[in-house]
Parts: sequence; structure tokens; C-alpha cells
Amino acid sequence: MLQGIDPIACEVEVDVGDQGLAKTTIVGLPDAAVKESIERVRSATVNSGYPFPMSRLLVNLAPADIRKEGPIFDLPIAVGLLLAEQVIQTQRHKKFLFAGELALDGRLRPINGVINLAILARSCGLDGIVVPVDNASEAAAVGGIDVYPADTLASVVGFLNERHEIQPHPEVDVDSVLADQQPEVDFGDVRGQEGAKRAMTIAAAGAHNLLMIGPAGAGKTMMSRALAGVLPRLSREEALEVTRIFSCVGQVPRGAPLITRRPIRTPHHTASSAAMIGGGAIPRPGEVSLAHHGVLFLDEMPEFPRMVLETLRQPLEDGKVTIARAHSSLRFPARFMLVAAMNPTPKGAKPTDEVGQRQMERYLSRISGPLIDRIDLHVEVAPVPYKQLSGQANGTDSATIRKQVAAARQTQSQRNGGPLHPNSTLSGRQLDKLAALDAPGQELLNQAMTELGLSARAYDKIRRVGRTIADLEGSETVAPHHVAEAIQYRLLDRQV
Repeated sequence: MLQGIDPIACEVEVDVGDQGLAKTTIVGLPDAAVKESIERVRSATVNSGYPFPMSRLLVNLAPADIRKEGPIFDLPIAVGLLLAEQVIQTQRHKKFLFAGELALDGRLRPINGVINLAILARSCGLDGIVVPVDNASEAAAVGGIDVYPADTLASVVGFLNERHEIQPHPEVDVDSVLADQQPEVDFGDVRGQEGAKRAMTIAAAGAHNLLMIGPAGAGKTMMSRALAGVLPRLSREEALEVTRIFSCVGQVPRGAPLITRRPIRTPHHTASSAAMIGGGAIPRPGEVSLAHHGVLFLDEMPEFPRMVLETLRQPLEDGKVTIARAHSSLRFPARFMLVAAMNPTPKGAKPTDEVGQRQMERYLSRISGPLIDRIDLHVEVAPVPYKQLSGQANGTDSATIRKQVAAARQTQSQRNGGPLHPNSTLSGRQLDKLAALDAPGQELLNQAMTELGLSARAYDKIRRVGRTIADLEGSETVAPHHVAEAIQYRLLDRQV
């Protein structure tokens, strides 16, 4: 079973009594789907040609103090029942973990969270896991454990009685199935905006958060769609982490071994706090967790409710979300790139007079200062002149940017300790060592801190971005001109 995205071993006990009224009881904090499972088990058992007891039947799901949910318990309950009825005559079941939903005719239907259950079976030292056929490739992506795909209850019984052999699913070569992102838009299709493309290259290279500010029609949304095509492909560790999250909400494509591309999540501005951050009576991951190791794109950021935007502050800082409920507290990973776009005013145009300036200030005030402080790069996107729109040259394309980003990420992976540690994750102590500034660089940063009134958080943001700019140039040290470029991306820290 799953608690959030973390798997917990659940022992299913079945007791068939000889005395008392014919009654079936399931205990162990089952939800409605689990309580209904006994009816599916009854029909699947009888329709598969096996006896179902007509006496008292008690099913216990241990540990009893954790709430059980979903149809995942159908198959283990059926196996326990058939053991009690001596239809299964071996003790082979002790070597395996079972999970699956039963159809009324005995077929096995796919379930959610299988990759997490395979990890659990491996950590428990079991010989294998028995799952529905449609989930087998997902479980096989874990590696190190045998995955037995079953299509019917009868095949599971034959397997346990050693009368029918189920061949383990071949282990999935994760590295071979990971794929580059196919972009909707190439950066070469964006006319002009070389300054904004430079900022997006830096953001992609270091997994930095980015906010673009400019009038409607300047190309902000178009460049955000092109960003997916320049991000590096998922590593094995990242792919397994992302798949664990998508699996628990049933968003891994059936028959696919895992999520192969970085997630790009684009919630609508009417999304609630629970949809964005996660929640519900039984907490589920929200958009920030579904964007783990990917991109969360907020188009027209000020149009999102203030309360929803403020919920982003903790995951942007910590890379995880903690959701507390009366019965439990769950933690979901949420290490994502925030890419946001906004117009300077509600009308979409850049202000040209004092009235427009006040409108822009009111519009910008919809985003709180602490949230802006957590965004690494603030970029102004100006309207594209007619000469550039009508010209033949398109400027920097995605292939060029992708090559630069890949080289910078490779450098960071070797220096920072692996692909899970881009520059955006470096702590202040690590920056002191890996992004140490010489005397001119320190003087420049000191001047910026004093004149712009930057916070301690902005101080680290500048050093992280400066480290990424140096990586893009192949420089081992962070030079003053790297710091100067990083400072210019703190647009909203000074008077607009």
C-alpha cells in the first residue's frame, strides 16, 4: 500500500470460521473501495471455478492503524482466501508481494503505484512481485527483483501451486528508453529576443527559476514552450523519482516502463491551492510535485490567486512539500524550475504615462516580495521591432542552446556530486567553496547589495547564477563579469 508516494508493507490475514452466521468483515481502517473488494473477490473466485466459503469470513489488513484505500488489495485477499480454503497448497506465496484489482470474471486490472511497490518488495528481500500484466514493465524498471505479470486469478493460483509457470518480465534498460524532449517550438522560430534567450539558457543550465515581464505578444509564452527542447534528458535516478510520483496518481501510460521526459506542467490560473500544492482528505501530490525535476510554467502569473502563489514559497526554498492532516503528515518531493510570464499591466501594454506607471505598480504588487525574492532571474522582454520580425535571420536556435546547456550540466554533475545537484541546489556553504569570488567580484557584489538593498537570499541567488554563467563559459572561477551579468537579472529588486 502507499502512504503518499511511500510504500508500506501490508499483511493480509484471512480467517474462515466454522461457527456463526455467514458474514464477511474487513477490518484495518478500510475505505469504501477496500470494503467493496470482497464482492469483487467473491465473483472473481466463483467465476474462476474456485469455492467461496459460505460461513463467517474475517479479513484483517495490518498494520491496523493506517488507513487502507483503493482496489490494490483484491488479489492478496483472494490469495489469502484460497489459501484458507486449501485451493493453494504450497507456501510459495511467502516469497512474493501481491497487488492487483480483480474483475468479476477473474481478470487482473492495472493499479496505481506499482513502481513504488516493486521498490518495497526489493527492500524487503522478497523473491519477486506479482502484478497485472499492464503494470509489469513499470515494475521491471526498478531492477533487482523478479516481476511476474499475471493476467487472471487462475494463472496466479496455478503459479503458486507450481502447475503453471509465469515467466518474469525482462528487466528494463532505463537508460535506453530515456528520450530527449521534443519541443513544440524551436528557439530559432522566435524572432529577436536574444537577451531573453540568453536568460533562458542560463535558467536551463542551472535549473534556475525565471520570471519574464513584457507586453502581450512579445514572445514570452512561445519561448517558454521552446524551453522543453533544451533541457537535458532525465537521468536514471530522476526518471525513477518522477515515475514514482506519476504512478501514485495513475498518470504513467499503461504498458510504459516509466516517465521518459521531463514533466512540463502548465496549470490554469483558476487552479486552487490544493491542486497546486497537493492535498485532499487523503493527500495527493499537486502540480508542484508533478513538476518534480521538470518545469512549472505559470502564464500570466499575477492572475493566479494571491493565496495560491504564496503556497509556492516553501517548495521553491526546500524542494519538498509537507501536507499535514489530523491522521498523518505526508511529504512529497517538489524540486522544479519555476518559469513564469506576466504582462506589465492588466491591459498587456507597457505604460507610457504616470497613470500607466501606477497601474503597473499595482499589478506587480499582486506578486509578493518574498516570492519574487525566490526567483533567480527577472527578465524584461521588449516588443520585437518590425525589422526583426520581417527579416530572414532567426537568431539562436534550440540545437545551439541545447549543446551549451548539456555541457554546463555535465560540468555541474561532476563538480556538485551528480545530476540531482544542479547549481540551483547549492547551499551557502557550498557556494563559498564552489563559487568563491575574488576581490573585484566581492566589491561589485557589495556595491549591488548596498545600492539595491538586496536580501541575503538574493545574495546567494546572484552567486548561484554567476556560477552557472561561468559554467556556460567553461570557466572554473566566477569572474566579476559573471557577477555583473547575474546582478542585472535582479530587475524587480530595484525601482522599475
